[in-house]
Amino acid sequence: MDVNRGGLAETPREHPAARGRLVDTLHSAVPTSLYVHIPFCASRCHYCDFTTYVAPRPAMDAYVVALAEEFRLLGEAATAPLQTVFFGGGTPTLLSARQWEQVFAALHRCFRLAPGAEVTVEANPGTVDAEKLALLREAGVNRLSFGAQTFDERLLLAIGRLHDADTIRRSVVMAQDAGFTNLNLDLMFGLPDQTLNDVHESVREVVRLGVPHVSAYWLKVEPGTPFARWREQGLLSLPGEDLEADMYDLVLEELAAAGFCHYEVSNFARPGREARHNLVYWRNEPYWAAGVGAHGYAFGRRYENVRALQEYAARVRAGRRPWEVDHEVSAAEAAEDTLMLGLRLREGVSAERFWLRHGVRMEEAFAGVIDPLLAQGLLAWQEGRLRLTERAWQVANVVFERFVGALTEDEAPLDVN
Repeated sequence: MDVNRGGLAETPREHPAARGRLVDTLHSAVPTSLYVHIPFCASRCHYCDFTTYVAPRPAMDAYVVALAEEFRLLGEAATAPLQTVFFGGGTPTLLSARQWEQVFAALHRCFRLAPGAEVTVEANPGTVDAEKLALLREAGVNRLSFGAQTFDERLLLAIGRLHDADTIRRSVVMAQDAGFTNLNLDLMFGLPDQTLNDVHESVREVVRLGVPHVSAYWLKVEPGTPFARWREQGLLSLPGEDLEADMYDLVLEELAAAGFCHYEVSNFARPGREARHNLVYWRNEPYWAAGVGAHGYAFGRRYENVRALQEYAARVRAGRRPWEVDHEVSAAEAAEDTLMLGLRLREGVSAERFWLRHGVRMEEAFAGVIDPLLAQGLLAWQEGRLRLTERAWQVANVVFERFVGALTEDEAPLDVN
């Protein structure tokens, strides 16, 4: 057995589908996951660059009707039952009970849901009540994701959130009382003037609330946001890379001590509570997407829907897919994506599954990238899987970037110091 090559010396030399060619066998697979974008918010956070709108109720009514039309268009090709559905935003829980009833009626009219399908709805604290939670439960929603971000009142104001810490606690308890056991809380670190103690207290609050899943993200200052403008004006005091790295380490240590598994770069779960829908993304599997600005990946094409509400509605009314742009993914690009996305997971990328999907051995096709990363201690082979090492988690993006264009471009030297 060749340990340096992932222990796959017995892998057959000829791939049954590829016959020596790079392929992606999932390009012919019917997606079994659906992302639905609900773009409405009560206000826009200072860091947000998502497709969101502060809109009156009639605009939301019109959007629900248009969304049903896109469900119909997608449903014509959705011949396999859905295993996961994710309603993201925006703030999906701004929809009224009546609007949710319309959305779920259209969903079930156009798609089949597999028994035990994971159905997630994102929510902002303060936007749920007992009636809405009961309706969501009855409609089949079995997972909620709350955008807490932090439990520090000063920081909540600084990033433009409308809720306070007590509202987070009340919303979580209300969801638990309504029967939701699969809950996620989003946290952010690297916020303006945030301290290690701020992060510490937020993580401890999450643990005290008993939620089984946590997503912890670095703040990224996106162009066009108020934060970007304030940073250009010298008005944004950010912690800096060293302190952010300490914050990340603190999150890892505290959640590990509380029994969470760090299963993806930014995600932590108690055993069996991993986000099934997001695993579809990280394993580079196909998925449908509906709604303004939504991104999908189906039958070998990545696409992005138009961002304007009126244009979106006009296109679906005319029976047209509301794509702004679409891109045919080559077999080489798909192979690169499988590695870049899969390495985000602690499980890493299985050499055998990669070969079965793409028809080549990743340790050979990407030797010019993988071998230097192995030598630098940023990647390692473990039981036939290529994984990030512990020291690589903080520089994960540097590792991922090495695979961009790796099958078509010369490799450049890597510097992580």
